[in-house]
Amino acid sequence: MPLDTSDSTNLTIQELIEQFSRGSLRQRRRLIKSIETRSNELLDLGPSLLDDFDREGDNWSVGWILQVCQKKESSFLFKMLANKQKGWFLAPSKKGIDYQPLQKALLDQDYEEADRLTSKFLRELAGQEAVDRGYVYFSEVELMEEVDLTTIDRLWNAYSQGRFSFSVQGRILDSLNGKYEKLWPRIGWKTNGVWTRYPTSFTWSLEAPEGHMPLINQLRGVRLFDALLNHPALLSRRQTKT
Repeated sequence: MPLDTSDSTNLTIQELIEQFSRGSLRQRRRLIKSIETRSNELLDLGPSLLDDFDREGDNWSVGWILQVCQKKESSFLFKMLANKQKGWFLAPSKKGIDYQPLQKALLDQDYEEADRLTSKFLRELAGQEAVDRGYVYFSEVELMEEVDLTTIDRLWNAYSQGRFSFSVQGRILDSLNGKYEKLWPRIGWKTNGVWTRYPTSFTWSLEAPEGHMPLINQLRGVRLFDALLNHPALLSRRQTKT
């Protein structure tokens, strides 16, 4: 039976969290504001607030709960994790990269900084030549570790209400029959045939079009973006809706 989200004010905070985390995409998005307006009750739950969530996953319901609590009380996560963890979501790396700065930027909804960090990490994953050069060649994408790309994609998805990530961009591309010329205006990278100017004309918030972030410089052509979206780690994720 579908979950009834028509009057969330009558739900206990535990019932609201359950509906928010287990409902369909449409149902969860209808409850976004309800979660935000009941932030005090979320904080009152303390450590038990996150007991039923998977730290290895990318459920954006818990990502939004974390963002709401962080906005209400900036020290809540630090206290909840007993000062032992760097971030709530586990963020493994085969390259030894610390993804905590990315997780922190996303938690704070500082999407412009998160985008800069993502570009930096992609260069590091591509190898020292890409780091020295300052950008990635499409031929270097295959060198990137699946674990690391999955971590980056998970974090973006989890902290954007499921709106931003490479896998989200890939699903939109699939819905457009693989036509990149239709993707650019759809995700806000091009308007009336003109590329969106970086960084001032991009929308660094949840108000941006779905798939707006992370950014990939298209001035050197589509091959890098295509190689990235079709990397085995991201290809498998784009085939799974969240």
